[in-house]
Amino acid sequence: MTDIAENAKMEKELFEAVAKTDTEQKVKDLFADLCTPKEIEQMAQRLRAAKLLYEGMTYNEVIEATGISSATLSRVSRCVQSGKGYSALFAKNK
Repeated sequence: MTDIAENAKMEKELFEAVAKTDTEQKVKDLFADLCTPKEIEQMAQRLRAAKLLYEGMTYNEVIEATGISSATLSRVSRCVQSGKGYSALFAKNK
């Protein structure tokens, strides 16, 4: 079992690796190596749901459009409202 400091170091290495990728294809290749197809699908679903919420769609509309569970959508919604990642991403696109 790893300790908190080691986990933090591994997470830092992960984020640095993603930040170093300079093309969509390289990100795709990295994610294919790191994640299962289902994990990639779930991350993509969460990102799409966040975008739709950010655009003003209702929970029911997002669930219908993405197939996301209401529990997962609730977590995504909390992050859209108070997190930093989605807002930084979608603010650039407005």
